[in-house]
Amino acid sequence: MAWNEPGGGNNQQDPWGGEGGRRPSGNGGNNGGGNQGPPDLDEALKKFQDKINRLLGGRGKRSGPGGDGSGGSNGGGGKRNPFLLPILVLIVAAVIWAGSGFHLIDQSERGVVFRLGKYTETLNPGLHWNPPIIDRVDNVNVTSIRSATQTDSMLTSDENIVRVSVSAQYVVSDSHAFLVNVNEPEMTLQNAMDSALRQEVGNMHLQEILTTGRDRLGQRVFERLTAYMDAYGTGLRLQTVNVESTAPPDQVQDAFDDVIRAREERQRSINQANAYSQAVVLEAKGQQQRLIEEANGYKAASVSDAIGQTNRFNSLLSEYRQAPDVTRQRLYLETMSQVLAKTPKALVDLGDSNAVTVLPLNQMQAGGNSSQSDSSMSMQQLEQISRQVIDQMNSGSQQPTRSSSLREGR
Repeated sequence: MAWNEPGGGNNQQDPWGGEGGRRPSGNGGNNGGGNQGPPDLDEALKKFQDKINRLLGGRGKRSGPGGDGSGGSNGGGGKRNPFLLPILVLIVAAVIWAGSGFHLIDQSERGVVFRLGKYTETLNPGLHWNPPIIDRVDNVNVTSIRSATQTDSMLTSDENIVRVSVSAQYVVSDSHAFLVNVNEPEMTLQNAMDSALRQEVGNMHLQEILTTGRDRLGQRVFERLTAYMDAYGTGLRLQTVNVESTAPPDQVQDAFDDVIRAREERQRSINQANAYSQAVVLEAKGQQQRLIEEANGYKAASVSDAIGQTNRFNSLLSEYRQAPDVTRQRLYLETMSQVLAKTPKALVDLGDSNAVTVLPLNQMQAGGNSSQSDSSMSMQQLEQISRQVIDQMNSGSQQPTRSSSLREGR
């Protein structure tokens, strides 16, 4: 128990003082009695040291009543084994060495193993064990997209200076080649991109680079840079190469802007002229098609009318051959009906006198308008008028008239 704990009997002195300190012995001692408490920290530490000494073959110490650590039945020591401690140290070191050999490779990585500095294999994602110190494992990310940019002024084929900015996106396709073949693969990519860009810009004109040739320039740089990377064996695979910007030198930027505006104005005028031309052409084509349709309709109507008249004539011809007199009389009557139906005058046959009287019916119908004059009179009225005219002519005429004379009634 503690040196100053109540009920400690004679153990009221500081145990670190060296005298009068009572310590419990291994067999309980004579001073333990019924007042023995829990052992203090020094006693427990000394017991642990004794166990270690006995395990290593040394002399184990046992606390005696005098506190000098001598005497007792367990005080005898054996001969120490000189190989036990190194073996124990080696075992602990081997456990630590073996445990440090486990490592986890992420799904987006590949592990490149170098055994004593020489490449042996490439590890896939998962848990792996490699002997430490002997093997060195370098993890390389093969899924992340990396980028590189290049901006510089260079000379075109027409001896003009242009400033071009290019960016490239790439990934690691071969982790072994990425670590082994080239010392600094990303720096190599930068230099190769500069070389490819200068080569392709030197094969193109300035106007093409500034306007319509940017996409073609990016495609050519991509193909050339891919060939360079494959030849160097950097383990990098290009995904895209984009031409970010192309611009002339600052000293002539204003002049190039004027040229671009003039070109845009020219293109706008051309588009307006094309739109007007298309509108006029479409309208002319529409009129042409309308005239063609009208001509085709007139043609079809004329042909149909001619065919109808031909069929009618053929029908009349067959009827005429069967009954010539009747057909001739009917044709005469139909023709005269058609002719006289369009005149406001009436012709009256006087019978045997061979004289024909023309009656001006339009004048006889007083107060009649154009619509009334066009309407035909009834048969009774015509017969009554005809009889009156015949009677007047028979009673008033004294001299014979010629058969071909015509009289107009007033």
